[in-house]
Amino acid sequence: MKLLITNIAQLVNVRTVSKVLRGKDLAELPILEDAYLLVQDGNIAGYGSMKTLAIKKDDIEWEAINANGATVLPTWCDSHTHMVFAASREDEFVDKINGLTYAEIAAKGGGILNSAKKITTISEEELFKLALVRLNELMHLGTGAIEIKSGYGLDLANELKMLRVIKRLKQVSPIPIKATFLGAHTFPIAFKENHEGYIRLIIDEMLPAIANEQLADYIDVFCEEGFFSVAETELICNAGKQYGLTPKIHANQLNASGGVEVGVKVGALSVDHLETMNDSAFEALSTSNTIGTLLPTAAFFLRMPFQPARKLINLNAAIAIASDFNPGSSPSGNMNFVVSISCIQMKMQPAEAINAASINGAYAMGVGDELGSITIGKKANLIFTNPIPSINYLPYAFGSNLIEKVMINGHFI
Repeated sequence: MKLLITNIAQLVNVRTVSKVLRGKDLAELPILEDAYLLVQDGNIAGYGSMKTLAIKKDDIEWEAINANGATVLPTWCDSHTHMVFAASREDEFVDKINGLTYAEIAAKGGGILNSAKKITTISEEELFKLALVRLNELMHLGTGAIEIKSGYGLDLANELKMLRVIKRLKQVSPIPIKATFLGAHTFPIAFKENHEGYIRLIIDEMLPAIANEQLADYIDVFCEEGFFSVAETELICNAGKQYGLTPKIHANQLNASGGVEVGVKVGALSVDHLETMNDSAFEALSTSNTIGTLLPTAAFFLRMPFQPARKLINLNAAIAIASDFNPGSSPSGNMNFVVSISCIQMKMQPAEAINAASINGAYAMGVGDELGSITIGKKANLIFTNPIPSINYLPYAFGSNLIEKVMINGHFI
């Protein structure tokens, strides 16, 4: 299949070389105005100014598509979600409105343990159907790659159930999906006083079973006070690495937990959340290859301080932004809103937020060579907007759906 897309008002994030962006580079968003784009076999094959378009329709069998002044940009790469879950938790939403804290809700059986309880009551087939509906909705909102975590199982059978659902999603989805094993999300009630016992269950039973079925790409740990300590996090991550699972860490959400530092130590691809940072954490992240993934809609929903994006950028740390889509603390996977709130509340420039949600998000989930920029050879996973005055309008008009259509692998969905 060969497509010639003409009359693109702005072709956004055009790059000959693809790499993780840091510091001042994050604010550079190359845009080609009045452009055309060539797509061949689902991949980007070329681009240029309409004034230089030399291809004649008779030369090759091209299907011509008129973009009619749309802005075209790479789809979002959402590198942190918990999209596979059994049920929503709007009752806890009301608890939050009534003043209960995250910790107080967890103490009365809410939070992660609430979702874990519901996972036990649902079949793998039903869980798959629910997740597939969510995935299709997110693709229409412009997400062209997604990472999905387990972590609501908290025992062998139900963690495997979740990861099998993610594997099935991979098999039917037209977009890249990465699976993360998050058995170390919290301690289940049965192991509340026996942390070592649950960690042994993760290492001795869960990891071998997951490896046997090739169910995960990454391993994650919630490194936080009241959850998994720095030492426990390091132990679990190193065990996962023995099975080929690269670490990703839930770090520094509620406290300066040491999660960033241990993530860098174990070679984590990313450390995610980062609401609570200290000098040690800033230093560790800014001098490493680990990407700091900021989850501003979780801070928004929980009414917590937003992540210090500006300081991280100024310190030359590599940052991405993601949705943290989950039923408790960020019940939305809309990356358009994530981009907007990153600008509004974290004071990121629109170009920085768009880069963090696309090319850096791609690298934070290991698909940077496939997605995240308009680069020859990358997948033609593209957002076509309604006519907009400039790229800055995308995060500015946060309440409007500005997406006209989405292309995945060279096909409109």
